[in-house]
Amino acid sequence: MGEAAPTIADLLSKSTGWLKERGSTTPRLDAELLLAEVLDFNRVDLYVHFDQPLTPGEVDRLRELIRRRGEGEPIAYILGRAFFRNLNLKVNRSVLIPRPETEHLVETAVDFLMEGDWPRPPAVLDLGTGSGAIAIAITAAFPDAEITASDASGEALELAEENARGAGVGSRLRFIQSNLFEGLDPLETYDLIVSNPPYVSEEEWVALPRDVRDFEPREALYGGSDGLDFYRVLADQAPQFLKPGGELILEIGATQGQAVLELLQASGNFKSALVTPDLAGLDRVVSAQRSQK
Repeated sequence: MGEAAPTIADLLSKSTGWLKERGSTTPRLDAELLLAEVLDFNRVDLYVHFDQPLTPGEVDRLRELIRRRGEGEPIAYILGRAFFRNLNLKVNRSVLIPRPETEHLVETAVDFLMEGDWPRPPAVLDLGTGSGAIAIAITAAFPDAEITASDASGEALELAEENARGAGVGSRLRFIQSNLFEGLDPLETYDLIVSNPPYVSEEEWVALPRDVRDFEPREALYGGSDGLDFYRVLADQAPQFLKPGGELILEIGATQGQAVLELLQASGNFKSALVTPDLAGLDRVVSAQRSQK
């Protein structure tokens, strides 16, 4: 008799052990997600059908996905999707994988819009949109806003547009290819500018996990030797694109709050600025209001 086909239980156990040996910090979860992908199951289904054997083709496909994860490739890139708030977004290596920390940026932006008294739809700019996560989430939460999403990468913009259509908000967003402010209409201004700019410093870069450093786009992560290069540009140029009294809301690194505040204050273009921590008490969002001048 031939060898029995491996079951879900067998493959979960073997895959978990193999990924653990190769440095995964979440080997069981990784194995579950990848096996569920192969079988078109959810993770609960795996345990309902624990003794189900896999076909040779399914085993081969799982082996390939597990190999990629063992080499450090992020689960989101392997699956081609990531979840952000209530959105299921397509992702690839041209964009950062959306992270839960960025939800604080969206929440701060939506609170600002909700609290405003808008005689006309507020104009919002998402600078460096990547997968479109921020712009799409704001659009979903505040449909009255007129949102422009920009990115230097044409590949990222294509993906962001696809994600906007998938979320049912494609007609409510405008996409522009622009390296920061360079490609924008210099006469157009916004009530709100939001951005999650690159903010990893040189020291932090070398310490990043390999699944971030070796796979996610460096240009979306690295912010110069001290991580503040993009904030310097934002402090200097964002006021030209903000209406008087308009708001600039930025995600920041966990220790960058004071430094970013000082950059904004030194520009002389903002009348108030504050840092909002995340749930862990770490610096996460800076909000600044443009002076009325």
